[in-house]
Amino acid sequence: MAGETIITIAGNLTRDPELRTLNNGSTVANFTIAASERRFNRDTNQWEDGDTLFLNCSAWDSPHAPLASNIANSLAKGMTVLAQGRLAQRSYQAQDGTQRTVVELRVDQIGPSLRRATAQVTRQQNSNGGGFGGFGQPSGYTGGNGVTDPFATQPAADEDPWASEEPAF
Repeated sequence: MAGETIITIAGNLTRDPELRTLNNGSTVANFTIAASERRFNRDTNQWEDGDTLFLNCSAWDSPHAPLASNIANSLAKGMTVLAQGRLAQRSYQAQDGTQRTVVELRVDQIGPSLRRATAQVTRQQNSNGGGFGGFGQPSGYTGGNGVTDPFATQPAADEDPWASEEPAF
């Protein structure tokens, strides 16, 4: 949508994601990402932490993408993550009766940082029983743009340039 502010943030989860199911049946994961600036101090010859941004985040399950559930099952406090989403501002009345406004990140994409960690990715099946061809389509679906799902079939080992230790070029 026009006018939305899209940002990407790299930081650490300050707590385990909290998964909640609302009265209307929607599922949301809430968590906080802390991003600290690191600076090299030439006087002390050491790295120092600068200011820290604590950004509240929310992610929602949808009929074709269980993002909130995947976050709750995959990520935990202390993990370094990369998240992309839309900034959203909302107002509410606090218990003391004052009006408050908060800014949060509505996460569209998130994953662990592989800078100092490894991850094993497990593809999920969609609710219609197909792979991730999209919106109930079976794996291998070729969309209107002519692009075939690259995860639908794996090339044979002799066709896979990453299967050997020698470069293919």
